[in-house]
Amino acid sequence: MTTKAELIEQISADTGHTKAETGRFFEALRLAVTNSLKKGEDVSITGLGTLSVKYRSPRKGRNPKTGEPVEVAQSQSARFSVSSNLKASLNQ
Repeated sequence: MTTKAELIEQISADTGHTKAETGRFFEALRLAVTNSLKKGEDVSITGLGTLSVKYRSPRKGRNPKTGEPVEVAQSQSARFSVSSNLKASLNQ
């Protein structure tokens, strides 16, 4: 697995920017994506994929320990769909 620090180091080496500059860019990108998703907007990055929000309706579940029914609240999560270009490059 590649970590955030390793990505920053690699991008920094590839672009000639300092690690600090690259780290600030990385954080700005994360915040921009987060804010767009919070607004319910999809984020499409050509060549990489699309991030979107998935809504989960409230439902009834069971406590695995006791077996008693519990209410599971409505929730949201991020979903990532890989671009066809990236998928094709992985399968070459």
